Amino acid sequence: MSLQRIRRGDVVIVISGAHAGKQGKVLQVVPSRGKVLVEGVNMVKKHLRRTQDNPQGGIAEKEAYLPVSKVMLYCPQCKKGVKVRPASRGDKAVRQCKKCGHVFEG
Repeated sequence: MSLQRIRRGDVVIVISGAHAGKQGKVLQVVPSRGKVLVEGVNMVKKHLRRTQDNPQGGIAEKEAYLPVSKVMLYCPQCKKGVKVRPASRGDKAVRQCKKCGHVFEG
């Protein structure tokens, strides 16, 4: 079993592109495509057709996927995006900040 760098529920920061510097919580990870969905980042407009449930139709904003290579895990102690290394706490594998040693649970 490999230790994933980014997981659902992590706080990440975008490191490149139009949304560089924004941070948010990971809503979904798609490892097969190498994509992540980050809350409040990379918002796109989706045009909705008129239906019985939505008689007005309209335009809704939602998050679009980002490549996982454009985000880094955000360390609350270092206050920036960091790389992580695998570590063990008892019989459990955890991720640890390479700079300060902060342990990311979960």
